[in-house]
Amino acid sequence: MLSNIRVVLVGTSHPGNIGSTARAMKTMGLSTLYLAEPKVEPDGHSIALAAGASDILKHAITVGSVEEAIADCSLVIATSARSRTLDWPMLEPREAGEKLVGSALNGPVAIVFGRENNGLTNEELQRCDYHVAIPANPEYTSLNLAQAVQIICYEARVAHLAQVQGATEQTVVESEESEDAYPSSRERENFFEHLETTLLSTNFIVKNHPGQVMTKLRRLFSRTRIERQEMNILRGILTSIDKVVSKNETKDK
Repeated sequence: MLSNIRVVLVGTSHPGNIGSTARAMKTMGLSTLYLAEPKVEPDGHSIALAAGASDILKHAITVGSVEEAIADCSLVIATSARSRTLDWPMLEPREAGEKLVGSALNGPVAIVFGRENNGLTNEELQRCDYHVAIPANPEYTSLNLAQAVQIICYEARVAHLAQVQGATEQTVVESEESEDAYPSSRERENFFEHLETTLLSTNFIVKNHPGQVMTKLRRLFSRTRIERQEMNILRGILTSIDKVVSKNETKDK
């Protein structure tokens, strides 16, 4: 199950951080590492700092974007400082570990770590279901990348051990029943693109002055975390609106 928890490093610029991340992951039983648009590739320094976790480096998957790294994940959590400008659903590290482990029973999930110097962009953060902030000393919040990875991986392991110890036949049945309950990241993005296109066609969103409508809608759906069936219903509603708009446009011509 822990192999379904994907650690995604975005825009990493120091090869040593990749190696230290691999070490942090392996000590907690995680093994799936994605490098999204890295500035460097793992090298000898990475292997040295991995300290026996070079197998994780060997099997690390390099992709060109965050979107590609999380496309098939049903749950995506981004590490981020608390922001006044982007009020997204926030988790404590323990909550993040519990959610990752719970959802990983049914398929891949991801925890996303940003660039060493400036973290994740707002656009990247908006592609994630939740944000997690590590409650460091407010007078000195200087956690390096591998330390942050270690903390979240530790919380995932704690949640996993609790799950194993408390597992019953009933929890297994519930897990099987909830399989594929939530859409993947790619499916969510398709929904948001459809939603924006429809709102533009009805002039609810003005193309030249879109404002923050889509950002607020993304936040709403992240907070509620709708299921796949619910999303399919919403897409059906959007399609019915599209047909009416198209019919009216044809009449006007």
